[in-house]
Amino acid sequence: MEGGCLCGAVRYIAEGEPISSGICHCATCRRAASAPRLPFFGLPSAGFRYTRGAPVDYASSPGVTRSFCGRCGSPLTYRRDDTPDELDVMTVSLDNPNTIPPTFHVWTSEALDWDRLTGDLTSYLRSRND
Repeated sequence: MEGGCLCGAVRYIAEGEPISSGICHCATCRRAASAPRLPFFGLPSAGFRYTRGAPVDYASSPGVTRSFCGRCGSPLTYRRDDTPDELDVMTVSLDNPNTIPPTFHVWTSEALDWDRLTGDLTSYLRSRND
């Protein structure tokens, strides 16, 4: 799977089977994306590499680093220090985001009042591990 940012300065390849695919409603993801929710998929870190350009990293909270394009601002990845072998990639940064549909919602306890959930995806008030 290939993807990248809006302006094309940063491109990547993501290989391997996704570990997970969800939609996050937490306040931090909303701010990072300037959107009411942020779809993502997880995969082994070893299956991800940049093919053009380099993103900017931002420590958004203790133990969490997000990457984005320094030119256009597109969010690209999310990684946690406590799971270095996994990486979350922003689904809509894929050239074809339809290839990895979400299977769950997380942090619905922080969802905006006007952002109503529809459909039959499993919803978690916090993370899937709580």
